[in-house]
Amino acid sequence: MTEILIPAALVIVGFVLLMKGADWFVEGAAKAALKFGIPQIIIGLTVVALGTSLPEAAVSINSAIQGASDLSVGNILGSNIINVLLILGLTSLICVIPVSKKAIRFDIPFVILVTIFLVYLGLYDNMISRINGVMLVGIMIVYVLYLGHRVKKGDELEEIPGGDKPMKAPLIILLIILGGAMIAFGSHITVKGAVSLATYFGLSQRIIGLTMVAFGTSLPELVTSVTAARKKETDIAIGNIVGSNFFNIVFVLGVTSIIRPIPCSDTFEIDAYVAIATIILLFLCALPKKKLGKKSGIIMLIGYAAYLVYTILTH
Repeated sequence: MTEILIPAALVIVGFVLLMKGADWFVEGAAKAALKFGIPQIIIGLTVVALGTSLPEAAVSINSAIQGASDLSVGNILGSNIINVLLILGLTSLICVIPVSKKAIRFDIPFVILVTIFLVYLGLYDNMISRINGVMLVGIMIVYVLYLGHRVKKGDELEEIPGGDKPMKAPLIILLIILGGAMIAFGSHITVKGAVSLATYFGLSQRIIGLTMVAFGTSLPELVTSVTAARKKETDIAIGNIVGSNFFNIVFVLGVTSIIRPIPCSDTFEIDAYVAIATIILLFLCALPKKKLGKKSGIIMLIGYAAYLVYTILTH
């Protein structure tokens, strides 16, 4: 009996931590945008995105330390695909997500280019080397400096939220740190419980890895984006996904490959091309009306269902 009760309890407690942690994390991020005069899209692209990438970072870096770094690329590409197709798909069904001109003109195309660059690195010698890792981290530093320039230049000041009651800086920092920690830990125990339940009911490790683990490391992005959409902090929602996909590549894979070079498996090429296709799909959905609505959400969810079926049938 305990073989079912303990994993079920882990899943329940994990979801509670995810929900409350995401609520605090988004509130802290939104208050930071208000207090420090930073556009929500910038907060979403940096603080929120990096925070929700913690599970991917933990899995990939831990895999590298334990000598299983070949798991890192699949984890990141799978998470990036889920981030766009599943998470933005679900989020845009809940709330129309406006996409800023800067995101369309620069942020999303830049993530497309970074993903293409990753594919080039992986296909060049079937490995992401330490030098490649340094290059990826260097790209991250340049991008963050560029975002700082955007804030200093003030060309997105119209996106700064207003009319909210300001909050003291220490409390904002506490909300972000505590919320991020709850998201990371909640995601961890949710995945652990879900995997135990799946194993108990006889599901194969292959199916578990393709579904629950990949989905589990993306739970922070899902909960944070949906929470942001429900709070009408839609710039945080889109920034979270675009920024998370970026940091997953340049930060998580960059640091992981510096620790230990990452060999690319036989499935790297197809998964990488799907990852490129998903971010291009996001760009095409957002371009006409500069927003993501129910139609875009349905297209993305159909795309995710097709990818999931294809992955299961070909592995």
